Amino acid sequence: MQLEVRPDPAEVGRARRWARARLAGAGVEADEPLAETLILLVSELVTNAVVHTGRPAVLRLALPPATGCAPVRVEVADTSERAPAPRCADGEETGGRGLALVDGLADRWGWSPDGGGKRIWCELDRCSGPRAASVAYGGSLPAYEGLAYEAV
Repeated sequence: MQLEVRPDPAEVGRARRWARARLAGAGVEADEPLAETLILLVSELVTNAVVHTGRPAVLRLALPPATGCAPVRVEVADTSERAPAPRCADGEETGGRGLALVDGLADRWGWSPDGGGKRIWCELDRCSGPRAASVAYGGSLPAYEGLAYEAV
């Protein structure tokens, strides 16, 4: 499943609504920790693509059958060759924490060149509920390259 995203910040909300509808169609309830975590990951990756590239992107969501522990995968492909660069944001900055959140919430994430651009992806194991739930409901995230932060 995929959604083309225009380089407009309003597209982030549309991407979240699209992902929620796909999750509901796959039997994942909106208030489940898996759904809440996936929507946050979609939001962060699409925001990064829209804000940092200013170019269209494609959001892909791979939802395996509900049986088993196969991972759910979120990918965002864009046409910028610039590699994602994690930042250490100061306490008052309103941005710069997206990749730290992805690192703390996803079971795995990474990126790779893709044609004339790149593909950033993350995965959540369907059986990793306790980790996702503790973060989704206000637990603290692990430190990321020396940066300590709290879920808000």
